[in-house]
Amino acid sequence: MVSWFSLFRKSIPYFIESDIIPVNALPTQVQIGLLQFACESNPDRNQDHAEQLIRQAARDGAQIICLPELYRTPYFCQTEDHRHFSLAESIPGPTTERLSQLARDLSVVILASLFEKRAEGLYHNTSVVLDADGRTVGKYRKMHIPDDPAFYEKFYFTPGDLGFRSFTTRFARIGTLVCWDQWFPEAARLTAMTGADLLVYPTAIGWHPSEREEFGATQQGSWETIQRSHAIANGCFVAAINRIGHETVTDTDGRTTDGIVFWGHSFVSDPNGRLVALASDDQEEIIMATLDRDHIDLARTHWPFLRDRRIDAYGALTKRFLDSAEQEG
Repeated sequence: MVSWFSLFRKSIPYFIESDIIPVNALPTQVQIGLLQFACESNPDRNQDHAEQLIRQAARDGAQIICLPELYRTPYFCQTEDHRHFSLAESIPGPTTERLSQLARDLSVVILASLFEKRAEGLYHNTSVVLDADGRTVGKYRKMHIPDDPAFYEKFYFTPGDLGFRSFTTRFARIGTLVCWDQWFPEAARLTAMTGADLLVYPTAIGWHPSEREEFGATQQGSWETIQRSHAIANGCFVAAINRIGHETVTDTDGRTTDGIVFWGHSFVSDPNGRLVALASDDQEEIIMATLDRDHIDLARTHWPFLRDRRIDAYGALTKRFLDSAEQEG
Protein backbone atom coordinates (compact mmCIF):
# COMPACT_ATOMS: atom_id res chain seq x y z
CA MET A 1 0.00 0.00 0.00
CA VAL A 2 1.22 3.49 -0.83
CA SER A 3 1.47 5.61 2.30
CA TRP A 4 -0.16 9.02 2.63
CA PHE A 5 3.31 10.46 3.22
CA SER A 6 4.69 9.21 -0.10
CA LEU A 7 1.68 10.63 -1.94
CA PHE A 8 2.06 13.95 -0.14
CA ARG A 9 5.80 14.05 -0.87
CA LYS A 10 5.29 13.42 -4.59
CA SER A 11 2.67 16.17 -4.77
CA ILE A 12 5.13 18.89 -3.76
CA PRO A 13 8.14 19.44 -6.03
CA TYR A 14 10.94 19.96 -3.54
CA PHE A 15 12.89 17.74 -5.89
CA ILE A 16 12.04 16.12 -9.22
CA GLU A 17 12.60 12.42 -8.60
CA SER A 18 11.81 10.76 -11.93
CA ASP A 19 14.58 8.62 -13.43
CA ILE A 20 16.99 9.19 -10.54
CA ILE A 21 19.02 6.07 -9.82
CA PRO A 22 20.06 5.24 -6.24
CA VAL A 23 23.06 7.25 -5.11
CA ASN A 24 25.02 4.13 -4.22
CA ALA A 25 24.86 2.96 -7.85
CA LEU A 26 27.26 5.69 -9.01
CA PRO A 27 30.97 5.99 -8.17
CA THR A 28 31.82 8.35 -5.34
CA GLN A 29 34.69 10.06 -7.15
CA VAL A 30 34.90 10.85 -10.87
CA GLN A 31 37.48 12.70 -12.97
CA ILE A 32 36.18 15.55 -15.16
CA GLY A 33 38.17 16.87 -18.12
CA LEU A 34 37.43 20.21 -19.83
CA LEU A 35 38.87 20.86 -23.29
CA GLN A 36 39.71 24.52 -23.97
CA PHE A 37 40.95 25.31 -27.47
CA ALA A 38 40.66 27.67 -30.44
CA CYS A 39 38.20 26.87 -33.24
CA GLU A 40 39.10 27.57 -36.86
CA SER A 41 37.03 27.93 -40.03
CA ASN A 42 37.27 24.28 -41.12
CA PRO A 43 34.80 22.01 -39.24
CA ASP A 44 36.65 18.81 -40.13
CA ARG A 45 39.92 20.07 -38.70
CA ASN A 46 38.11 21.25 -35.57
CA GLN A 47 36.57 17.81 -35.19
CA ASP A 48 39.89 16.04 -35.68
CA HIS A 49 41.57 18.32 -33.15
CA ALA A 50 38.77 17.82 -30.62
CA GLU A 51 39.10 14.06 -30.93
CA GLN A 52 42.86 14.26 -30.36
CA LEU A 53 42.23 16.22 -27.17
CA ILE A 54 39.54 13.77 -26.06
CA ARG A 55 42.03 10.92 -26.42
CA GLN A 56 44.63 12.88 -24.47
CA ALA A 57 42.14 13.69 -21.70
CA ALA A 58 41.20 10.00 -21.46
CA ARG A 59 44.89 9.07 -21.19
CA ASP A 60 45.18 11.63 -18.40
CA GLY A 61 42.38 9.87 -16.52
CA ALA A 62 39.28 11.89 -17.44
CA GLN A 63 36.04 9.92 -17.29
CA ILE A 64 33.68 12.78 -18.20
CA ILE A 65 35.00 14.94 -21.05
CA CYS A 66 33.37 18.25 -22.00
CA LEU A 67 33.76 20.30 -25.19
CA PRO A 68 33.09 24.04 -25.72
CA GLU A 69 29.95 25.43 -27.33
CA LEU A 70 29.70 24.85 -31.11
CA TYR A 71 33.26 23.54 -31.09
CA ARG A 72 33.14 22.26 -34.71
CA THR A 73 32.82 25.74 -36.20
CA PRO A 74 33.98 29.29 -35.76
CA TYR A 75 31.50 31.39 -33.81
CA PHE A 76 29.46 32.31 -36.89
CA CYS A 77 26.76 34.17 -34.93
CA GLN A 78 28.77 37.40 -35.13
CA THR A 79 26.75 38.18 -38.29
CA GLU A 80 23.36 37.24 -39.71
CA ASP A 81 24.28 35.23 -42.78
CA HIS A 82 22.16 32.51 -44.38
CA ARG A 83 25.29 30.76 -45.65
CA HIS A 84 26.07 29.59 -42.13
CA PHE A 85 23.01 27.34 -41.97
CA SER A 86 25.00 24.89 -44.08
CA LEU A 87 27.15 24.23 -40.99
CA ALA A 88 24.27 22.50 -39.18
CA GLU A 89 23.73 18.74 -39.05
CA SER A 90 21.18 16.26 -37.81
CA ILE A 91 21.32 14.59 -34.41
CA PRO A 92 21.95 11.69 -34.59
CA GLY A 93 24.31 12.37 -37.45
CA PRO A 94 27.90 12.08 -38.60
CA THR A 95 29.44 13.90 -35.64
CA THR A 96 27.49 12.03 -32.99
CA GLU A 97 28.40 8.77 -34.73
CA ARG A 98 32.11 9.62 -34.53
CA LEU A 99 31.86 10.71 -30.91
CA SER A 100 29.79 7.67 -30.00
CA GLN A 101 32.51 5.38 -31.34
CA LEU A 102 35.15 7.37 -29.48
CA ALA A 103 33.23 7.26 -26.20
CA ARG A 104 32.83 3.49 -26.58
CA ASP A 105 36.50 2.94 -27.48
CA LEU A 106 37.77 5.02 -24.55
CA SER A 107 35.00 4.14 -22.05
CA VAL A 108 34.38 7.82 -21.33
CA VAL A 109 31.34 10.09 -21.20
CA ILE A 110 31.45 12.90 -23.79
CA LEU A 111 29.42 16.12 -23.77
CA ALA A 112 29.34 17.84 -27.15
CA SER A 113 27.67 21.09 -28.26
CA LEU A 114 26.43 21.03 -31.87
CA PHE A 115 24.52 23.15 -34.40
CA GLU A 116 21.48 20.93 -34.89
CA LYS A 117 19.36 20.88 -38.04
CA ARG A 118 16.07 19.47 -36.81
CA ALA A 119 14.14 20.11 -40.04
CA GLU A 120 14.21 22.51 -42.96
CA GLY A 121 14.15 25.99 -41.43
CA LEU A 122 14.33 24.68 -37.85
CA TYR A 123 17.68 24.78 -36.05
CA HIS A 124 18.84 24.48 -32.45
CA ASN A 125 21.96 24.97 -30.37
CA THR A 126 22.09 21.51 -28.85
CA SER A 127 24.19 19.71 -26.25
CA VAL A 128 24.46 15.93 -26.55
CA VAL A 129 25.43 13.50 -23.77
CA LEU A 130 27.13 10.28 -24.90
CA ASP A 131 27.62 7.56 -22.30
CA ALA A 132 30.75 5.47 -21.90
CA ASP A 133 29.21 2.63 -23.93
CA GLY A 134 28.58 4.96 -26.87
CA ARG A 135 24.84 5.41 -26.33
CA THR A 136 23.29 8.84 -26.64
CA VAL A 137 21.59 9.13 -23.26
CA GLY A 138 20.14 12.58 -23.82
CA LYS A 139 20.24 15.95 -25.45
CA TYR A 140 19.38 19.47 -24.38
CA ARG A 141 18.42 22.35 -26.66
CA LYS A 142 19.55 25.79 -25.53
CA MET A 143 16.60 27.62 -23.98
CA HIS A 144 17.83 31.19 -23.64
CA ILE A 145 18.88 32.66 -26.99
CA PRO A 146 20.79 35.99 -26.98
CA ASP A 147 20.50 38.74 -29.56
CA ASP A 148 23.28 41.25 -28.90
CA PRO A 149 25.99 42.87 -31.03
CA ALA A 150 28.20 40.05 -32.39
CA PHE A 151 25.99 37.46 -30.65
CA TYR A 152 23.08 37.30 -33.10
CA GLU A 153 21.91 33.84 -32.12
CA LYS A 154 18.18 34.45 -32.54
CA PHE A 155 18.79 34.56 -36.30
CA TYR A 156 20.02 30.96 -36.20
CA PHE A 157 18.53 29.11 -33.25
CA THR A 158 14.99 28.28 -32.18
CA PRO A 159 14.64 28.19 -28.37
CA GLY A 160 14.81 24.73 -26.88
CA ASP A 161 11.69 22.66 -26.26
CA LEU A 162 13.05 19.73 -24.25
CA GLY A 163 12.93 21.42 -20.87
CA PHE A 164 15.63 21.41 -18.20
CA ARG A 165 16.96 17.90 -17.74
CA SER A 166 19.78 15.77 -16.43
CA PHE A 167 20.96 12.40 -17.62
CA THR A 168 22.29 9.36 -15.81
CA THR A 169 25.63 8.19 -17.20
CA ARG A 170 28.06 5.53 -16.05
CA PHE A 171 29.91 8.00 -13.84
CA ALA A 172 27.47 10.72 -12.72
CA ARG A 173 24.12 12.32 -13.31
CA ILE A 174 24.82 15.31 -15.56
CA GLY A 175 22.71 18.34 -16.34
CA THR A 176 23.79 20.29 -19.38
CA LEU A 177 22.84 23.85 -20.23
CA VAL A 178 24.46 26.09 -22.87
CA CYS A 179 26.26 29.45 -22.59
CA TRP A 180 23.61 32.21 -22.22
CA ASP A 181 21.63 29.81 -20.01
CA GLN A 182 24.39 30.27 -17.43
CA TRP A 183 23.12 33.72 -16.46
CA PHE A 184 19.69 32.46 -15.34
CA PRO A 185 19.42 30.99 -11.83
CA GLU A 186 16.03 29.47 -12.68
CA ALA A 187 17.66 27.23 -15.30
CA ALA A 188 20.34 26.05 -12.89
CA ARG A 189 17.77 25.38 -10.16
CA LEU A 190 15.39 23.42 -12.35
CA THR A 191 18.22 21.33 -13.75
CA ALA A 192 19.63 20.66 -10.28
CA MET A 193 16.14 19.62 -9.16
CA THR A 194 16.28 16.72 -11.62
CA GLY A 195 19.12 15.24 -9.57
CA ALA A 196 22.20 16.59 -11.33
CA ASP A 197 25.54 16.05 -9.61
CA LEU A 198 27.19 18.27 -12.22
CA LEU A 199 25.94 21.25 -14.23
CA VAL A 200 27.90 21.65 -17.47
CA TYR A 201 27.93 24.89 -19.47
CA PRO A 202 29.57 24.63 -22.90
CA THR A 203 30.31 28.25 -23.75
CA ALA A 204 31.46 30.67 -26.44
CA ILE A 205 31.97 34.01 -24.71
CA GLY A 206 34.51 36.76 -25.01
CA TRP A 207 35.28 40.44 -25.28
CA HIS A 208 34.55 42.96 -27.97
CA PRO A 209 38.13 44.16 -28.63
CA SER A 210 37.20 47.82 -28.11
CA GLU A 211 35.69 47.10 -24.68
CA ARG A 212 38.29 44.78 -23.24
CA GLU A 213 40.52 47.33 -21.56
CA GLU A 214 37.70 49.16 -19.79
CA PHE A 215 35.20 46.40 -19.07
CA GLY A 216 37.05 43.12 -19.61
CA ALA A 217 37.87 42.21 -16.02
CA THR A 218 34.36 43.08 -14.83
CA GLN A 219 32.67 41.07 -17.58
CA GLN A 220 34.79 38.00 -17.00
CA GLY A 221 34.40 38.28 -13.23
CA SER A 222 30.62 38.49 -13.51
CA TRP A 223 30.58 35.43 -15.75
CA GLU A 224 32.60 33.38 -13.29
CA THR A 225 30.70 34.62 -10.23
CA ILE A 226 27.21 33.81 -11.50
CA GLN A 227 28.18 30.21 -12.22
CA ARG A 228 29.95 29.72 -8.92
CA SER A 229 26.77 31.01 -7.27
CA HIS A 230 24.80 28.26 -9.05
CA ALA A 231 27.14 25.70 -7.51
CA ILE A 232 26.55 27.14 -4.03
CA ALA A 233 22.79 27.60 -4.34
CA ASN A 234 22.25 24.10 -5.68
CA GLY A 235 24.96 22.21 -3.81
CA CYS A 236 26.48 20.65 -6.92
CA PHE A 237 29.55 20.89 -9.13
CA VAL A 238 29.57 23.34 -12.05
CA ALA A 239 31.82 23.14 -15.11
CA ALA A 240 32.15 25.93 -17.70
CA ILE A 241 34.06 25.20 -20.92
CA ASN A 242 35.00 28.11 -23.18
CA ARG A 243 37.00 28.52 -26.37
CA ILE A 244 40.00 30.81 -26.90
CA GLY A 245 41.31 33.01 -29.71
CA HIS A 246 40.37 36.14 -31.65
CA GLU A 247 37.74 35.23 -34.25
CA THR A 248 36.52 37.53 -37.00
CA VAL A 249 33.80 36.88 -39.59
CA THR A 250 33.39 38.27 -43.11
CA ASP A 251 29.81 39.39 -43.78
CA THR A 252 27.83 39.15 -47.03
CA ASP A 253 29.20 42.53 -48.17
CA GLY A 254 32.77 41.35 -47.77
CA ARG A 255 33.42 43.35 -44.63
CA THR A 256 35.36 41.75 -41.79
CA THR A 257 34.03 42.25 -38.29
CA ASP A 258 36.15 43.46 -35.37
CA GLY A 259 35.51 40.02 -33.98
CA ILE A 260 35.43 38.57 -30.50
CA VAL A 261 38.38 37.74 -28.27
CA PHE A 262 37.22 34.58 -26.53
CA TRP A 263 38.42 34.68 -22.97
CA GLY A 264 38.95 31.02 -22.12
CA HIS A 265 39.03 30.83 -18.31
CA SER A 266 37.29 27.44 -18.29
CA PHE A 267 36.76 26.22 -14.74
CA VAL A 268 35.19 23.75 -12.35
CA SER A 269 33.53 24.94 -9.14
CA ASP A 270 32.78 22.68 -6.21
CA PRO A 271 29.45 22.84 -4.29
CA ASN A 272 30.86 25.55 -2.00
CA GLY A 273 31.78 27.79 -4.93
CA ARG A 274 35.51 27.11 -4.73
CA LEU A 275 37.44 26.85 -7.98
CA VAL A 276 39.00 23.38 -8.11
CA ALA A 277 40.30 23.76 -11.68
CA LEU A 278 40.94 26.89 -13.74
CA ALA A 279 42.34 27.45 -17.23
CA SER A 280 44.14 30.48 -18.61
CA ASP A 281 42.56 33.19 -20.74
CA ASP A 282 44.41 32.37 -23.95
CA GLN A 283 46.05 28.94 -23.94
CA GLU A 284 44.88 25.56 -25.18
CA GLU A 285 44.48 23.39 -22.11
CA ILE A 286 42.95 20.25 -20.72
CA ILE A 287 41.98 20.94 -17.13
CA MET A 288 41.04 18.17 -14.74
CA ALA A 289 39.02 18.08 -11.54
CA THR A 290 37.62 15.45 -9.19
CA LEU A 291 33.86 15.30 -8.69
CA ASP A 292 33.35 13.94 -5.18
CA ARG A 293 29.72 12.99 -4.59
CA ASP A 294 30.26 12.94 -0.83
CA HIS A 295 31.00 16.66 -1.10
CA ILE A 296 27.56 17.20 -2.66
CA ASP A 297 25.87 15.49 0.27
CA LEU A 298 27.99 17.43 2.75
CA ALA A 299 27.16 20.77 1.13
CA ARG A 300 23.44 20.07 0.87
CA THR A 301 23.09 18.89 4.47
CA HIS A 302 25.13 21.74 5.97
CA TRP A 303 23.58 24.43 3.74
CA PRO A 304 20.09 22.93 3.25
CA PHE A 305 18.78 25.33 0.62
CA LEU A 306 16.70 22.64 -1.08
CA ARG A 307 15.02 21.84 2.26
CA ASP A 308 14.18 25.45 3.09
CA ARG A 309 12.86 26.64 -0.27
CA ARG A 310 9.41 28.23 0.09
CA ILE A 311 7.94 26.56 -2.96
CA ASP A 312 4.47 27.75 -1.96
CA ALA A 313 5.54 31.38 -2.39
CA TYR A 314 7.33 31.44 -5.75
CA GLY A 315 4.41 31.44 -8.17
CA ALA A 316 5.16 34.99 -9.28
CA LEU A 317 8.44 33.81 -10.84
CA THR A 318 6.45 32.68 -13.86
CA LYS A 319 5.47 36.30 -14.58
CA ARG A 320 7.60 38.62 -16.73
CA PHE A 321 7.51 41.40 -14.12
CA LEU A 322 5.42 42.36 -11.10
CA ASP A 323 3.67 45.58 -12.00
CA SER A 324 2.44 47.83 -9.21
CA ALA A 325 -1.18 46.68 -9.50
CA GLU A 326 -0.14 43.05 -9.09
CA GLN A 327 2.03 43.89 -6.09
CA GLU A 328 -0.85 45.69 -4.40
CA GLY A 329 -3.26 42.86 -5.21
